[in-house]
Amino acid sequence: MNAPQTAFDAALQRVKTLTRRPDNATLLQLYALYKQATEGDNTTPKPSLTDVVARAKWDAWNKLKGVSRDDAMQRYAALVETLE
Repeated sequence: MNAPQTAFDAALQRVKTLTRRPDNATLLQLYALYKQATEGDNTTPKPSLTDVVARAKWDAWNKLKGVSRDDAMQRYAALVETLE
């Protein structure tokens, strides 16, 4: 297993044991980085403006278009390290 994958897997376990819930902006970042790391670029249809939550998630993930899986894994792990 490569280093980014190992760090990502450890971060996935650590995020389940956080003592405080991250704010919504951080949760969106975590979601987008997770999706980029596990699925790659966003190719799903853009949700309707009336579905505010789905649209925010889609926009956050879409902003990461072109980011490599390894880079997304490293960013995810680094972000989780900053959380309590």
